[in-house]
Amino acid sequence: MQVVQEWFAENLAFLPPQAAVMLISMLPILELRAGIPLARLLMLPLPQAIFFSVLGNIIPIPLVLLFVRKVFDWLRPTKLLGGFVRKLETRAMNKSDGIKKAEFIGLLTFVGIPLPGTGGWTGALIASLLEVDLKKASLAILAGIALAATIVGFLSYGVFHM
Repeated sequence: MQVVQEWFAENLAFLPPQAAVMLISMLPILELRAGIPLARLLMLPLPQAIFFSVLGNIIPIPLVLLFVRKVFDWLRPTKLLGGFVRKLETRAMNKSDGIKKAEFIGLLTFVGIPLPGTGGWTGALIASLLEVDLKKASLAILAGIALAATIVGFLSYGVFHM
């Protein structure tokens, strides 16, 4: 992860630090788990790090919630990407047990606890595949992103070491 952050810090030097943090936080897998440490590397204050990483992490979520099933339905029959789509669906559904049982709290917890394979993108994918109510899914994912940002921010900026 640090190599990716350093690459972004070096190759996105033309962008303001806030834009670089937003950009990396928008990317699947990396999300704000990489955006906040990048903000620290770029010497942004913690409140800015949290604000811009959360903003970047939130931007793609409505698109995923609204369109991922349609895109997957369109790509699944193709030879080029069909296997990849099925793999993504299977992987997401394997992580969905807690969300099936308690939709809102399960989704919030899944997105909010910053572990590998969790986050806003995967949470939105699972919510979409499980056909969770759009409003409920959006609120749970937003709350989960805020929780993850708080945890990652405190850990990255050493707040717990004070």
